[in-house]
Amino acid sequence: MTTAAAAWAAPFAREPVDATVTVPGSKSLTNRYLVLAALAEGPSRLRAPLHSRDSALMIGALRALGATVTEVPGDGDYGPDLEIVPLAHGSTAADLGAVAVDCGLAGTVMRFVPPLAALCRGEIAFDGDPHARVRPMGPVIDALEALGVGLSSADGRRPSSLPFTVHGTGTVPGGHVIVDASGSSQFVSALLLAGARFEAGLHLEHVGKPVPSLDHIAMTVSVLREVGVAVDDSIPNHWFVQPGPIRAFDVRIEQDLSNAGPFLAAAVATHGTVRVPNWPEHTTQVGDAWREILPKLGATVTLDRGTLTVRGGDRITGAELADTSELAPTVAAICALADTPSRLTGIAHLRGHETDRLAALVAEITRLGGDAEETEDGLLIRPARLHAGLVRSYADHRMATAGAILGLAVDGIEVEDIATTSKTMPEFPQMWERMLAPGAGRAQHQPMDGVL
Repeated sequence: MTTAAAAWAAPFAREPVDATVTVPGSKSLTNRYLVLAALAEGPSRLRAPLHSRDSALMIGALRALGATVTEVPGDGDYGPDLEIVPLAHGSTAADLGAVAVDCGLAGTVMRFVPPLAALCRGEIAFDGDPHARVRPMGPVIDALEALGVGLSSADGRRPSSLPFTVHGTGTVPGGHVIVDASGSSQFVSALLLAGARFEAGLHLEHVGKPVPSLDHIAMTVSVLREVGVAVDDSIPNHWFVQPGPIRAFDVRIEQDLSNAGPFLAAAVATHGTVRVPNWPEHTTQVGDAWREILPKLGATVTLDRGTLTVRGGDRITGAELADTSELAPTVAAICALADTPSRLTGIAHLRGHETDRLAALVAEITRLGGDAEETEDGLLIRPARLHAGLVRSYADHRMATAGAILGLAVDGIEVEDIATTSKTMPEFPQMWERMLAPGAGRAQHQPMDGVL
């Protein structure tokens, strides 16, 4: 385990932040488009995709299944584009033999890729980081088995989590399948993304408590429709995907609005100003909710000619916020600095993310002298004076960035394993420090450096 000696000293803001920041491409969009490109009729291109550990793991998984993914020069300052030649499936599928897929700690890889593996021919073994082995996988495994896909585990028992092996035959019959997706919206997206390539398409029905993070499912449906897949989601808890081709595409990836959150939070934590250019007017990304969340915490938010500007108020106010999803660790960090209580609800599913985020947030806020407790479906955070100390990251990128936010307002905070932020945001520590540099709000356009 990373020790305090190896911890990152979170920069303390001695004056209000004034910076213009850009962040890399959306992980959620990058990995969804990569999956669809692997299933498309012909070669596709992703422009300005995210280059991070999660996207690299997805690329590695697709290559293991037989797709070709090539980096080519991009037309901007966001790193190379990606060209993808799809994998073969059905009667033309090559026999892969025995291959392995490293999921790391990427939920999109461990959940989105097994349905693709079922469309290949071979024995495809899935495993990942130690933390990945405790992340929920049951609904995807149950659904694949119900669709006639063979799966096994090394100990001979029926698998319920990583590691497991998919016995792909090249085809999946498809049809009606029932899942309990109350643990993660990714269980729904995983099946929808591959559904058009099932012989009879897919009728996916959810039963159980409400599905969390419905915005992520809406994103999946949107990208499917963009590439010509017919999806009917007009009946609550039912999704119908018609069988048919997936059109090859050429798409530019939006910047990751969830990853913009810690930088926007810096404006609130320091009573300063942060601007993010190229903010989309219309988007399916859950991170667009910052425009509604941050004013409830005392900030002023404006979107003018594509630039989102957040100005922190004279004080940070607590709030009652529902279903903040993957934004919750950042929200919780702001709330820990507020002078009135906050209640976050509708986020029980965060217990099954990279770590149990609710328990982790309570533990780390309390470690610094804060007052936080878990509720059945969220967090209650009360005002308390925080002090210096070590924030553990639990190998979770959003816990690490939450620690960085707290460090802006509390001198002497260190963050364990800041490198875990490379999961979705390479060079986060450098970007964070440049945000605090004098003149960061006036610097010239340098997207790869993270600060404009």
